[in-house]
Amino acid sequence: MPKASAPKKVEELSYEEALAELESIVASLEEGEQKLEESMAMFERGQLLMKRCAALLEAAELKVRQLAGEELTSFEEAE
Repeated sequence: MPKASAPKKVEELSYEEALAELESIVASLEEGEQKLEESMAMFERGQLLMKRCAALLEAAELKVRQLAGEELTSFEEAE
């Protein structure tokens, strides 16, 4: 995660941006080279990013359901 500029607010990120940043945070945390305080801050931001991704996916699913008239089959049922 670049430190040159302040990160965007989580609420302003697109799904793709939030997911890419979350993946970057996970990779950094897996390396384990940060101080505890930095790791905790990264973990906290990761939690916010995860919630943002989930909310955006839920909103997209709702929109698809509205457009499809509730006639969607879940992925589990389709197999």
